[in-house]
Amino acid sequence: MSVRQVLVIDDEEDMRVLTTVFLEMDGSFEVKVASSGKEGIAAAESMRPDVILLDFMMPEMDGPETLKALKAGAATAGIPVVFLTAKATDSDPRKWIELGAIGAIAKPFDPGTLASKLANILAETL
Repeated sequence: MSVRQVLVIDDEEDMRVLTTVFLEMDGSFEVKVASSGKEGIAAAESMRPDVILLDFMMPEMDGPETLKALKAGAATAGIPVVFLTAKATDSDPRKWIELGAIGAIAKPFDPGTLASKLANILAETL
């Protein structure tokens, strides 16, 4: 099985570290991180990840704004995006799809199931 490249865009350092550790522990994912929407867009353009995990609520450029910019870029438009958000359980999943994401994972997440949740979203949508 090939290792998937994941870009995590989250303004909280703890979340970037935890997400990296729990995804890479699984062995199915290699993770790169960015701490802002702007930094994430640049990283996505250069690395062309297989999937982006994007925090919904960030200062300056939030998740929906970042996603809009990613979808507008020729190099990044086709990269699937999954929101990481505390609001994932409170909202209709159609909202995430309408914004252009392929799914959402609720924060806080269960460390033991993060990789399988991401793999399941990717399997269902790609």
